[in-house]
Amino acid sequence: MGKQKTISKEVSYSGTGLHTGNNVSIKLKPATENMGIIFVRCDLPDNPKIKADISNVLTTVRGTTVGLDEKTSVHTVEHLLAALFAFGIDNLIIEMNSNEPPIADGSALPFVELIKKAGIIELQNEKKCFNLSETVVYKNDDVLITASPSNRFHISCTIIYNHPLLKNQFLSLDITPEIFEKEIAPARTFCFDYEIEALKNKGLAKGGSLENAVVIGAKKILTKLRFEDEFVRHKILDLIGDISLLESSLKMDVTAVKCGHKNNVEFAKKLISTQNVQSLASAKSSSLWQIPDGKMIDINEIKATIPHRFPFLFVDKVILVEEVKRAVGIKNVSAGEPFFQGHFPEQAIMPGVLIIEALAQTACVLLLSKPELKSKKLAYFMSINNVKFRKPVFPGDTLYLDVEVLKAKQTRGIVRGCAFVDGKPVTEAEFSFVLVDKP
Repeated sequence: MGKQKTISKEVSYSGTGLHTGNNVSIKLKPATENMGIIFVRCDLPDNPKIKADISNVLTTVRGTTVGLDEKTSVHTVEHLLAALFAFGIDNLIIEMNSNEPPIADGSALPFVELIKKAGIIELQNEKKCFNLSETVVYKNDDVLITASPSNRFHISCTIIYNHPLLKNQFLSLDITPEIFEKEIAPARTFCFDYEIEALKNKGLAKGGSLENAVVIGAKKILTKLRFEDEFVRHKILDLIGDISLLESSLKMDVTAVKCGHKNNVEFAKKLISTQNVQSLASAKSSSLWQIPDGKMIDINEIKATIPHRFPFLFVDKVILVEEVKRAVGIKNVSAGEPFFQGHFPEQAIMPGVLIIEALAQTACVLLLSKPELKSKKLAYFMSINNVKFRKPVFPGDTLYLDVEVLKAKQTRGIVRGCAFVDGKPVTEAEFSFVLVDKP
């Protein structure tokens, strides 16, 4: 797996932001183990810190923006992040006096040169490594991105355009520091000439020029190409930068068709969700799950926390293991449950969707476990992902509903849940939630 890395000395670079047009100077500084890649906005009060993490992605319009909110953000981070990832930099402080790294020549090559100038050193702790146990498929209309288990990081990318000068391009290669520097880093960002006015009307591309972008006209390419297939190479560059927000070294074979920032980020999120479910199933199926210790919340307190009532209240007790972090709900599945009358009369089985609902209700109790939240907020679930039904639940079973908050940011986040009977997993799912004011 190897050791975590940072740079050996401070280096700096100045230039113009592609979309904002702002003049900006950045300083790359060494960082300690497990810190990650941290952007520091030195131009804002209190020098706020923004971690380069997939949960901090705000927008993916013509580039990837990470931040705490619209004001406290950093635009177009993908080129710099791709170079850091390719050279194995896990921990780094990036001080900035504006809101976008310099676009330089539109490629990642200046950042590669900056990293090499700084030098790379190993730290004591082991790298985090993202491994898959099965193939993950992300599809959105005609966009397809897959990742398969591998002992290397390899990308095969296809781009498809309906343009006389740019149609289909394909490239497949391993991602190593040497290959990245030679084959990917020099590839520049590109756009079509008819897009420029629309971009500027949206307040974008203020710093764009023929010196930092490849512009494709109707009859000719206005910028001399560095590679005949420079466009697909730059798409690979963007993909690397975007999925580097997973904050791990990657062992997988990635195949991407018509990828772009929005889909790259959604693909990375799906990788996280899939790995969480795989890890949970592996950990829980290898040995019997045990009931944890914690504060017991009885049915009266549950009713005071969430609005659900019979016949749609599916939690009898909740063990609060860690406030606003982890809880275990308990549901005694009685033969008198009204849903058993129709599901199914001759072979009673608890509906899977109601097990999911029981997990969600347990999560609501967890999320509102702080008194100041319980009295003022309601928890609504926005999406359910990676649902797996492993075993049926019968009358007489006791369901243990183990839920844990994976990501939390102000009023939004992601919860992972797994239901158990006799210490064995029966149902798994992830939820995204939002907290709203009580009416």
